[in-house]
Amino acid sequence: MAVSQQEQAIPDAPKPQVPALNTVVPGSGTTAPSTSATAPAATPAADAFQPPVGSALPSSPAPVQTPSPAAQPGDQPEPDSDFKPYFIRSTVNFVEVPFTVKDNKGKLVPGLTWRDVRIYENNVRQKMLVFTSDPFPLSVALVIDQSMSNSDMNKVNNSLGALQGAFTAYDEVAVFTYNNTPKKQTDFTAGQSARLSAVVEQSKTSGRDQMFYDAGSAMSQNIMINNGADSHTNPLVNGNHGQGGVSGQQNVPREVHPLNDAILAAAQAVVKAGKGRRRVVYVISDGKEYGSVAKSKDVIKYLQTNKIAVYATLVGDSSVTGLGFVEKLHLPLMMRDNILPVYANATGGEIVASYRQKEIENSFAEITKEVRTQYTVGYNTTAFGLGETKMRKIEVKVLRPNLQVIAKEGYYPSSSEIHVRGNLQDPATPATTPQP
Repeated sequence: MAVSQQEQAIPDAPKPQVPALNTVVPGSGTTAPSTSATAPAATPAADAFQPPVGSALPSSPAPVQTPSPAAQPGDQPEPDSDFKPYFIRSTVNFVEVPFTVKDNKGKLVPGLTWRDVRIYENNVRQKMLVFTSDPFPLSVALVIDQSMSNSDMNKVNNSLGALQGAFTAYDEVAVFTYNNTPKKQTDFTAGQSARLSAVVEQSKTSGRDQMFYDAGSAMSQNIMINNGADSHTNPLVNGNHGQGGVSGQQNVPREVHPLNDAILAAAQAVVKAGKGRRRVVYVISDGKEYGSVAKSKDVIKYLQTNKIAVYATLVGDSSVTGLGFVEKLHLPLMMRDNILPVYANATGGEIVASYRQKEIENSFAEITKEVRTQYTVGYNTTAFGLGETKMRKIEVKVLRPNLQVIAKEGYYPSSSEIHVRGNLQDPATPATTPQP
């Protein structure tokens, strides 16, 4: 018999949801789930570090932020927790000046604050917006000189095993070599990657055999065709071959050491590095230069325009104090040039002279340590003008006695920065917060 609708079971109403009693601690509130989107966490006060022009700066640097490991190029291990790089995101008219401070014994000076420092551009004091002593991640274009003698090259080869230990997982390194011409061995790869280790190993070479000049050898004799009758009419004959004309000096072909070209090639690679990184060209060489297409003054201008510093491990006879007299003798096949000090002084870099193998090995860590322990000041220049091409001189002063300040001589405003600033950027806009 069918059951009528009146006799069908009626379901109970929903039971009231009563919270459990005696489960709330006084003063702590309750934790009810929210259906709305979670509000973003408030930015720390230090991250809002945008002091207006002329205002006081903090006595300690802003806290650093660690970038995501996924942003690092190449395969690399987990970042070292003790190393936290610093980043600056800035406007186009923001000038960033790294500098090193040493005492009269050549040791690095820690503990300076912004109150100890003054920054000048074209002899006009600037108002600092950023001051920090925190380390930055490095983009290093490594240049290895393969045109050195066998003995010097052997010392370098035996030392290269210690090179990779000077870099961290945050760093990126490209490798260049040069003998008669520069050659890129690898583009940027992680400072702790297996690829870098393999490329450095492949960059080892025997160097050049030493050439000795004998005044009685065939090289020193004139080429005589038809008893010298054709010496002035045959274009293939050098009538003064082996002779320096009236003076009697010997004409000896000089070896090619294209250091200028190698530094320029490395600089053109490192200029493509991401923002917020130290741009460094690191040279391992005896400093000899001859036969480059690029002129040193043009390369220096390119470096200063693109905020690139040149550091070097100087090897060979040039690294030994007291051997400079050899250059004054103008011996045949001896290169009188050591141009690395010119590059380092102009860009705020440093040179470590290393004659022995152990000194070369130690120089790698010494140079990278110096780059990481630099102070950095930043300011907004008010001298930005469209079409300006002159270098703006920079001077950093420390208000403590007997200290040496190492900084770049100045900088050139790049044309791209001038164009963007002229259309978009207010010169009074301060630099933004250090961010990853």
